[in-house]
Amino acid sequence: MSGLHELQEPGPLSAKLHYLLHAMQKKYPAVERLAIALYDPGSDWVKTFVAIEREANPLPFYHARLRDTTWLQAVATSQSPRVINDFSVLEDSNKRHVQALLAVGYRASYTVPMCVNGQFFGFVFFNSCTPGLFQGALLAELDMLAHFASLLVYNEHANVRTLLATLKSAMNMARARDPETGNHLERMSRYARLIAQQIGAAFGQDDSFVEHVYLFAPLHDLGKITIPDQVLLKPGPLNAEEQVIMREHARAGLTLVEQILENFGLAGVGQIHLLRNIILHHHELFDGSGYPDGLAGDNIPLESRIVTVADVFDALTSQRPYKQAWPNEQAFDWLQQQSGRLFDPRCIHALLSCQDEIEHIQHCFAENIYG
Repeated sequence: MSGLHELQEPGPLSAKLHYLLHAMQKKYPAVERLAIALYDPGSDWVKTFVAIEREANPLPFYHARLRDTTWLQAVATSQSPRVINDFSVLEDSNKRHVQALLAVGYRASYTVPMCVNGQFFGFVFFNSCTPGLFQGALLAELDMLAHFASLLVYNEHANVRTLLATLKSAMNMARARDPETGNHLERMSRYARLIAQQIGAAFGQDDSFVEHVYLFAPLHDLGKITIPDQVLLKPGPLNAEEQVIMREHARAGLTLVEQILENFGLAGVGQIHLLRNIILHHHELFDGSGYPDGLAGDNIPLESRIVTVADVFDALTSQRPYKQAWPNEQAFDWLQQQSGRLFDPRCIHALLSCQDEIEHIQHCFAENIYG
């Protein structure tokens, strides 16, 4: 594979993975698909991140629990690749991912775990419509390609990890002063991912959009670190002057992000516009009554509408010093009443269609007696 210097040039990850697959296909044209799935250890979900193939991705916006996929769990545990050279042995499987691949004609697969410094973080998948393809010298070349792909994915996230680590350090300062429960951000970010998975296709988005909404959602209230204690920690309702001060946290958060991007040289972080929109517009409301810009309807960025619903749902169902947690059913009813007024109806419908996944998230990130 000559010309791999192209992989070092700025550009989207999908384009670099497409280059890798195309280079491999010059020698092995029957290798027809390269896909990446990332692993979320908190929820035990494996989720599609990007897929490069000739036809439409058969598994868009997909996630499954690792423990429910026996052969993937074996790959992750052993950190060793696995070949399935004839999908006919799996035709009776009820697994959605197996049936989806069979339906579009794939008959063989090679799965390689993504690991850096012994840390497992996802899978590289190769697929072919030709049974028996994955053997011999091809496997050695695919192992090299998978290593390239793993490094590309890892490096793509390196700047994001640096940015998130910096911003989360600032967020921890705010959380030490803000009476929110400890796992609020873990839950709400995963609720946001569920919503994005459900409605992303309708808005022309892809799995990379979903992943970045999930990554950036916990940073929505970054600007609260600028709010004085007498306002942020006030036990009762805020007066009109205090509300004006509190509402400044949206623009303050955006200013902080811009400063950090400049100071750390992180302007090239992928899809950074999503983070800007989430921070600035997560208090906009569907009827235009929100802040800071009074945006309404589809004028509110999609990612902001998603994070708003995810954040409000977790606030309703979490206990605070000043309120008891609502049961899910009560929160669902209230959100439905506000659908089309305060919140995007498509986001509400998407969240309500994922009640099993919501309960799973709540189980994984339940609060303990220490908060």
